[in-house]
Amino acid sequence: MPHSRSLLRVARRLATDPAVAEDLVQETLLRAWRSFDQFERGTNARAWLFRILFNAFYAQGRKARSSPVLVSLDPLGPDVPVRGPADFSLLDSAALSRAFDGLSEEHQTVLLLGVVEGFTCREAADILEVPIGTVMSRLSRARRALRARIEAARPKARGAACAEKEA
Repeated sequence: MPHSRSLLRVARRLATDPAVAEDLVQETLLRAWRSFDQFERGTNARAWLFRILFNAFYAQGRKARSSPVLVSLDPLGPDVPVRGPADFSLLDSAALSRAFDGLSEEHQTVLLLGVVEGFTCREAADILEVPIGTVMSRLSRARRALRARIEAARPKARGAACAEKEA
């Protein structure tokens, strides 16, 4: 499928679990196949697929909220290695990923569509079924929030750290 890689990239960010993301893309393509007669020729097929993806994702969320909550019996969870400031770099993809994951779902969604997938604000508005002004506002706030999270995660300059120790 021509757009399956883009769909999977966004689904992985939405679902966070790779298996769930793959199921979400499969559901999207199945829904598209079933309702292909509703596709309007001459319109953006990629945007149509992304609209189906988001509808399927939101439907999964509604289904999950109505199902019982599963609780892990493992009190500690998986071991996560702790990294020190010396191991950190500004362009560290893990740090960027953590900063992105800390954003609200609305902000993550507009960044994925606008920045990662390259949709215009109008196309993103159509996909999300919100006014274009809302997309533009969310995109601006999302960029600002992501920038602030990255700045907060950046290690302090060596001189500033020394001055703090002396004080």
